[in-house]
Amino acid sequence: MSQKSLIYAFVARGNVVLAEYTEFSGNFNSIAYQCLQKLPASNNKFTYNCDAHTFNYLVDNGYTYCVVADESSGRQIPMAFLERVKDEFVSKYGGGKAATAPANGLNKEFGTVLIILRRSASLRRLRLRFQKSKVL
Repeated sequence: MSQKSLIYAFVARGNVVLAEYTEFSGNFNSIAYQCLQKLPASNNKFTYNCDAHTFNYLVDNGYTYCVVADESSGRQIPMAFLERVKDEFVSKYGGGKAATAPANGLNKEFGTVLIILRRSASLRRLRLRFQKSKVL
């Protein structure tokens, strides 16, 4: 997994982005937000492809978790990442502060969690790749 495999992530309540994180520049955040506005409100998972990137969404109980990934990451890794983000978000906020937070109001607190989870996902992927190469 390259350093750029998980590029951008956010958590939103409806169309309000509460926390987001990226280390990269590009227009992926505006594309991700445009897709967010068109998602159905029902609980589900969605993936859209655009310009060699996947825009992955997990909608659950009024909150949307998004990660933009390099297409080579497939679908499983981004969705597993989103499940971890959702679990961390629910355990940290569980309907309290997140229900009334303004746009980007949780960036300082939860943006750090997004950084940690992104780096953790990258390390797990590298370990798996290393283990496979040892078997071969």
